[in-house]
Amino acid sequence: MKGVVLAGGKGTRLYPCTLVVNKHLIPIYDKPMIYYPLLTLKEAGCTNILVVTGGKNAGEFMELLKDGKQLGLNSVVYAYQENPTGGIAQALLLAEQFIGKDKFLMILGDNLILEKGQEFKNIIYDFMSNPLFNNSAKIFIKEVDNPSAFGVAEINDNNEVINIVEKPKEPKTNKAVIGLYLYDYNVFGIIKTISPSARGELEITDVNMKYVKMNKMSYYNIKNEWLDTGSFESLYLANQVIKSLNSN
Repeated sequence: MKGVVLAGGKGTRLYPCTLVVNKHLIPIYDKPMIYYPLLTLKEAGCTNILVVTGGKNAGEFMELLKDGKQLGLNSVVYAYQENPTGGIAQALLLAEQFIGKDKFLMILGDNLILEKGQEFKNIIYDFMSNPLFNNSAKIFIKEVDNPSAFGVAEINDNNEVINIVEKPKEPKTNKAVIGLYLYDYNVFGIIKTISPSARGELEITDVNMKYVKMNKMSYYNIKNEWLDTGSFESLYLANQVIKSLNSN
């Protein structure tokens, strides 16, 4: 199965630490940050991976990860995002040739998603193999204390995703959409139909809402730890969490 890691961007929330290094190369306890999303994809059963990166550190990803064999992956290949501020959806569009006509799992490179177990693997495998999920997408959600910082999903009584709002000032739920997504190849056509947001980005929430409006979006509640390590506070917490897990 195929997976995509988005590891571009400028990491402005971590300035000045990321002025000269890509944030995904910063260590979290005993591993570079980029290892964690790769290992999440491996846990899910995705062993052929595309890493999308950019800026002046692209060669360092290749030097660190090589072909992925040392992490137990079948292959790691690379794509270069020339515009690091174009948004998640623009970066994902660079995976179109790699994906072809397949379904895939996409993860943001600054997300620590420590989900494990057979249930998680079954969710991924079912999406990938079941024809019912053709022309579909699945988001992963986690209940949080600060939903205004994230995209927020609204779920109806029939367990259907009916809306996703990006960083709402008054969120209707506390169900944060985390940086893990399942798509089929039709996502690339959808990306080409959306327009940049007010901040000049192709927003992944706009892509997901296209699936919601087609009644083709489903979701899964993750059970284990999730951290978005894009800020100093969350980066500090991530080091504590990983150290604690390694000590047990």
